[in-house]
Amino acid sequence: MISLPVVGPVCENPASQSPSEFDLAAFDRDGYVVARSLVHDDLLDRLQGVAARLLETRPRPVEFEADLGYPGSPRNRQDRGGSTPRRLLQVIQAVPEIRAWATSTVMAGWIRALLGANKVAVATAHHNCLMTKLPKFSSRTRWHQDIRYWSFERTELVTAWLALGHENRRNGGLTVVPALPPECFDEMLFLRKDFIDAESEFRRPKDVDLGPGDVLFFHCRLVHSARSNGTHEPKLSLVFSYHPMSNLPIPGSRSASVDSIELP
Repeated sequence: MISLPVVGPVCENPASQSPSEFDLAAFDRDGYVVARSLVHDDLLDRLQGVAARLLETRPRPVEFEADLGYPGSPRNRQDRGGSTPRRLLQVIQAVPEIRAWATSTVMAGWIRALLGANKVAVATAHHNCLMTKLPKFSSRTRWHQDIRYWSFERTELVTAWLALGHENRRNGGLTVVPALPPECFDEMLFLRKDFIDAESEFRRPKDVDLGPGDVLFFHCRLVHSARSNGTHEPKLSLVFSYHPMSNLPIPGSRSASVDSIELP
C-alpha cells in the first residue's frame, strides 16, 4: 500500500491579502498551497447558508453523479440514487454572495501573485460551482489533471477550492501528487493504472485535509483524485478557476463559450 501523508504546503497567516514568499515557493515547487482560514466569521457563515439553500433547492443547471459514469456512481438517473447531484453549476451568475467572494480583492491578491499576472479573470465556463460529495451515492474520481477539460492558449490556470466544512480522506477530500511526466497519462489525460501500480515510481501522494474556510489553490496540471464520501454528512465546496487575461480561451471551444469575469 502507498503511504499517504496528510496535507502539504500550508499558509500560516490566516486571511492574508496575498501569499507570502514561502507560499509562492511552495506553489511553484508542488503545484498547490493551502491558505488556512482565508474565509472566516460572518462571511463563512453566509456562504455556508447559501450553499445549504442551493443544495436544498438544486437550481439548474445541475450535473448529476449518474451523468458521469465514474466509479461508484449510479448507472443512470432512473437507478437508485440517480438524482444525486455532483455539481451545482454557474453559481457566480446565480448567487451575488458567491460572486462577491470569488471576485473579491482578497481572491484577486492571491490569484495575481500565484499566476504572476496583474490582470486576471475567473473562468465562468469551468468549475464555477458548488461541488458536492453526498453520502451513499457519491463517486470516486480517478487521478487526473484539470487541464484535460480546458482549452486555453497556455496552461496558466489556477483553481481555488473553498472548503465549507471539514474535508478529509473519509468524506471524499482531495489527494494530490506533484507534477508528473506526460507519459504517465492515457489519451483522456487520466493517470494510467499501470503507472499507479508501479508504486516504486509513483511519487508519494498527499491527502489534503481542509477545515471550514480553508482555501486550496492548485495549478491546472496538479495531479489529483478524490474518494467517495464514506460518512453520513454531505461535503460541500465552492470551486472556481482563474487565468491571466492574456491567456485566452481557444475560439470555438467550451472554454470560450462563456465570457470570463475580470477581477478588480
